[in-house]
Amino acid sequence: MALVALALITLSWYGSRAILLDMAATVARDTSQIVAERSRRIIEPGSVSLRTLAFDPIADAAELDERLERRSALAAELVANPLVSAIHVGYQNGDFLLMRALDRRDIRARFQAPPQANYLVQTVESGNDGTRRGQYLFYDAKHDLVMRRSEPDYRFDPRERPWYIGAMDTVATVTSRPYVFFSTRQVGITLSRLSHSGNAIVAVDVTLEDLGEALGGLSMTPNTELALVEEDGRVIGYRDMEALLVHKPDWDDFALHSLDTLGIDALASLWQVAADDGRVVSYTSDGLEWSGVVLPFDGIDGVDMRLLAAAPSDELLGALALNRTRMILISIALIVLFLPFGWQVGSAVGHALEGMTAQALRMSRFDFRRRKERSASMLREVDALNGVMDKVAGSMEALLSISRVLGTEPRIETMLVQVLEKLVHATRCEGGAVYLFDRDRNGLTRAAAFGEQGALRESMSAHEGEAALAGAQDRGRRRIAFALHGRHSQPQGLLVLVHDEDWDHATPEFLAFTDRLTGMLAVAIETRQLIEAQRRLFESVTRIVADAIDAKSPYTGGHCERVPQLATLLADRMEAESSGPYADFHLDDDERQSFQLGAWLHDCGKVTSPEHIMDKATKLEVVYNRIHEIRMRFEILWRDAEIHCLEARLNGEDAHVAGLQRDVRQAQLREDFSFIAECNIGSEFLSDEAVERLQAIGAQTWLRHFDDALGLDAQAALRLAQSRPEPPVLPAVERLLADQPHHMVPWDDTQRPAVERDDPRNIWGFDMKLPAHRQHMGELHNLSIRRGTLTDEDRFIINDHIVQTIIMLKRLPWPPHLERVPDIAGNHHERMDGNGYPRRLRGDQLQTTERIMALADVFEALTAADRPYKQSKTLSESLGIMAAMCRDGHLDPELYQYFLRSLVWLDYARTFMKSEQIDDVDIETLARVARQEEST
Repeated sequence: MALVALALITLSWYGSRAILLDMAATVARDTSQIVAERSRRIIEPGSVSLRTLAFDPIADAAELDERLERRSALAAELVANPLVSAIHVGYQNGDFLLMRALDRRDIRARFQAPPQANYLVQTVESGNDGTRRGQYLFYDAKHDLVMRRSEPDYRFDPRERPWYIGAMDTVATVTSRPYVFFSTRQVGITLSRLSHSGNAIVAVDVTLEDLGEALGGLSMTPNTELALVEEDGRVIGYRDMEALLVHKPDWDDFALHSLDTLGIDALASLWQVAADDGRVVSYTSDGLEWSGVVLPFDGIDGVDMRLLAAAPSDELLGALALNRTRMILISIALIVLFLPFGWQVGSAVGHALEGMTAQALRMSRFDFRRRKERSASMLREVDALNGVMDKVAGSMEALLSISRVLGTEPRIETMLVQVLEKLVHATRCEGGAVYLFDRDRNGLTRAAAFGEQGALRESMSAHEGEAALAGAQDRGRRRIAFALHGRHSQPQGLLVLVHDEDWDHATPEFLAFTDRLTGMLAVAIETRQLIEAQRRLFESVTRIVADAIDAKSPYTGGHCERVPQLATLLADRMEAESSGPYADFHLDDDERQSFQLGAWLHDCGKVTSPEHIMDKATKLEVVYNRIHEIRMRFEILWRDAEIHCLEARLNGEDAHVAGLQRDVRQAQLREDFSFIAECNIGSEFLSDEAVERLQAIGAQTWLRHFDDALGLDAQAALRLAQSRPEPPVLPAVERLLADQPHHMVPWDDTQRPAVERDDPRNIWGFDMKLPAHRQHMGELHNLSIRRGTLTDEDRFIINDHIVQTIIMLKRLPWPPHLERVPDIAGNHHERMDGNGYPRRLRGDQLQTTERIMALADVFEALTAADRPYKQSKTLSESLGIMAAMCRDGHLDPELYQYFLRSLVWLDYARTFMKSEQIDDVDIETLARVARQEEST
């Protein structure tokens, strides 16, 4: 029996030892994942800032004063991202600008900053003679200049730096190898990116101090050593980040220790003996036995790193050795005292160890679920160890769940509720709450709650929050609060936990463990708040663009503002439907953001439309209304009639007859000019008879005594010379109205838009007919416009705004959840029958959101009362026109009928239309008109 007991104990020892070593490897892998996630969260805000800075005007600024005008934007990015040590821009000509916050005493001393300075801007400019001039500019908290200091020895050339060279060959973000920042003596990386215009490289320096804190807080045993190492042995992450720095004797600079020079023999030895395959190896260092593992680490893109984890074997296996000794003593005592019962006791011990081994094996295979039922063991130690393993498994499962929620849940409210639940389980508390700091109220508001709440309130003042950190008792339970701080120690809020009065929750280890968990929560809160702030900023910029387009011309009025409101109003009403054709219509948060951005940007291409075309109120208007030229010619003919009358009287003709002929001629001139002026307005449809009359009037002639080639710009003079090689002899006979060859501006290769289907440059799928000329200023050509004031050439320029909208938006680097914004914004001029523009898409190619945009755009344009070129229409007139457009294949009949019966148009009219425009609408009659297209 003694041999059997000894054999069981020995086998259990070696089996448990192997399992615990596997668990150590598992914990090391989990540590690697947690540190990798922490590093990605450190880098991601810097990457977001870099993508924003790539579109900042500072990248295209040619002069220092222009660049310094963007200092407030750079300071805002430094404040929003505390781990960003500096923001810098390198230009193609070698110019350089760097901005950093003077928030550390050693940095202020290094740069000899004035007491009132909060920011430093370092610049290098290249002179025309090839010299380079460096200077330091110090600014206060309001971004006002405090001091300017010339630095003749500061001749930094960014074009020689790896971050500049690497970013020149790609449009993606480039990540440097970790290194020691020259100015701050911090370990970090540089993220760089080519600006959208290609004129500069923008970059940010991101510190990696948080990785050291993460490594220091994830030790498996008191003397565990953890380090992040590059493939060449350079150490870039350690619990004491300052210990990594090694001073270069010949330079005022620092480098990073390698494992050989760091002075941690346990890690240096592990680097020599272990492979990066994740297997635990045993080795000797400084006379002690150690267990260690080397794991690949992918926390920083483009940098090949390893995580080294080493622990003294006696600490790692200490509990197991103690348990082995106890088991041997218990077995000997039982054998001596209870020999008849030895077999039964040995069997019970074997079963207990097998159960522990099975659970440990499951944990080594990443299965941290606890067994639902377990019979009590005869040994108190086994029961205690089982309980400890259950607690460890539960805490590890909760930690992994927290990491998953932090990495996948974008909404801060949902994330807080889920993470709080996992935190309560991980810390084995009864309940808890998360309070977020409200800077406007200078207080705390409860954002999430789970489990037992006790006397916790919905909100508390800042003073009450500070008092909560001291803890309190409530009916046999204790409340303890933990401060949530961001990366730069900004207060984020409080985590309050409610737990029973027991020994486990009274230990310093519990407080330290929970405090480390709150760091993960604080970083997640800060990151999501930053992303939300940037989202609001982007939407505000989008609305500013729309407002600028509306303000550009009175002929667009408030179109860009009202269309999104009407489209959103209609989409919300459709989403609320539980039956009918739109019962399944739904927009999630990403789709709604895409829809709203597309609605606000649907006419952004109008920033390229010439104002004299958009505002063309008469047919003859180019940059000014050419009716004045025509009137002057009539004045000449009027004068000619007077002259002819006087000449007839001088020649002896009857004065009465001559005067009568003059009056008849002048009356005809008045009538003809009035007719031309009326045609110029374009308010009525022009018939064939009117066009013939224009031709007849235009055939009249007048004498030109001055050279019409004088005073022309270069292009107009060239067109005139090409159409008329030899100028006529003066005085020259001219037609009253004419389409002269120099009135026609041809297309050239640089200005010909790529909108025709067979144009090889057309990569956007446009299908538009290009007019014969870029511009046709012929007088008869313009006056003969049948309806309105726009020629085919003018109409193409107007329609080109949607082409520019698509091109502009397609060129932006939209994230995947917003990639449909260009289509939502650019398809509102397509038709259901495929005859729209610019791509001639059919109705089955248009999604519901795009059809909503088309309907909202038409309704707003018909009902708008702030357009000086047209009379606003009533509701019945507008809806009647839209019904006809459904019948003609322009609008979606089904969507129009829903719009009609939902009375969304009435809600819109009460807000945006004049009272005299709101009249009675026959809904059924309009619905029948719209359905005629479906029946045919």
